[in-house]
Amino acid sequence: MKRKTLPYNSNNKRRAIELRKSMTFSEVILWNSLKNFQMMGYDFDRQRAILNFIVDFYSKDLNLVIEVDGITHQDDIVFLKDEIRDDDLKKIGISILRLNALDIVKKKKYVLQIIENWIFEFEDKYGVNQKVLKRRLK
Repeated sequence: MKRKTLPYNSNNKRRAIELRKSMTFSEVILWNSLKNFQMMGYDFDRQRAILNFIVDFYSKDLNLVIEVDGITHQDDIVFLKDEIRDDDLKKIGISILRLNALDIVKKKKYVLQIIENWIFEFEDKYGVNQKVLKRRLK
C-alpha cells in the first residue's frame, strides 16, 4: 500500500509537540511498545496532527490511528466528538483502533495482542511491506 501525504492543520503542529512532552501514563506505556519498530516492524508516530485533530498514535504504513481512551471519553459530549473525528478520519482512508487506557495499564499483553491481530488482518488483505519484512528479519 502506497503512503500518502495527509492533510493537517498547521496550527496543531506546535500543540502536538507539547502533547508529546505530557503524555498520559497509559500513552507512555503503549508508546514504549510501539516506538522503534517494536510492533511487528511497523513505524508509529505519536501525537500526530491529521486534519484538524491530533491523534495519539499513527502508522503511515498501516494507515492506522490508535487512540487511547481514558475516563473522559465516557462523557456523552466527548463520545460524540470522538464519533465525528473517527468519521472524518475514515473519509480519508484511515482506520481507527480505540483502546481503553485502563486496559493498557492493567492488561498490556491483551492490548498488544489486539493491535497485532489488527495488523495480521491488514497484512492478510494488503500484504506485508518489504521494508517491514526486512525489519522483522533483523
